[in-house]
Amino acid sequence: MKVKCEICPIGCNLSENQTGVCRARANVDNEIISLNYGRVSSIMLDPISKKPLARFHPGSYILSVGSYGCNLHCPFCQNYQIALEGEDLWVEQTGKYFSTYETIMPKELVKLAVAARDRGNIGIAFTYNEPLVGYEYVYDTSLLAKEAGLKTVIVTNGYFNHEPFEEIMKITDAINIDIKGFTEEFYKKVGGDLQTVLNNVKIASKYCHVEITNLIIPGENDSEEEMEQLSRFLKEINPEIPLHISRFFPNYKMLDKNPTERDVIDRLSERASKNLKYVYKGNY
Repeated sequence: MKVKCEICPIGCNLSENQTGVCRARANVDNEIISLNYGRVSSIMLDPISKKPLARFHPGSYILSVGSYGCNLHCPFCQNYQIALEGEDLWVEQTGKYFSTYETIMPKELVKLAVAARDRGNIGIAFTYNEPLVGYEYVYDTSLLAKEAGLKTVIVTNGYFNHEPFEEIMKITDAINIDIKGFTEEFYKKVGGDLQTVLNNVKIASKYCHVEITNLIIPGENDSEEEMEQLSRFLKEINPEIPLHISRFFPNYKMLDKNPTERDVIDRLSERASKNLKYVYKGNY
């Protein structure tokens, strides 16, 4: 019996024990479950500016946690080692998944975040891989974090179905959404669609602090016309939404590309600044 995953627009229709495109969700006993629940591949107390969030509690730190899996396949991914990893071997006789990752359940993660308050920590950021393919873990931990007086941050590609996305936005304090480019053609290259992401930017802006990242790849998404369209779109929502325009460096399957020239970032930042109050240069 196949079961459809309803988290993102890909809508994987999965047979028993089959894993979805994201590698983090599967049909187990005719139910879609999160395989990476509590599986932590990366954990670090980061400056909040690294998320990047420039105008959300500047100067603070946040306990940043990542797992594995992603529902896009960007050839320029900087965290491809964990984003593209898959689930662990299913062991039928025990009915459990075994992992080389550290297991940190929501209550324990919240305790770690609370313990780091004396080091400037304000909460928990779900980041590094695509956190929302592990939707249940993010949601459960965020609820407990709220009870403990902690802030919750999500760093995401934003390519998710609107209903679950809106539900998690209601308990999120800040989000950085990575808008890959401003054409549907570019989004087809990474396995998503632009309009879904743009609609989720609008949803997020109703509930929490929003910042946007746009990685500029030479010859791919670096036109002034795209930047004008992106910055105008954000202006219509709120001209005070911060936009981070970041330099690309060769990675993963795009090792043949040159790094983005600084003058390109300068030019695009100047263009965006005509529409937006806060424009930042990333990896500059």
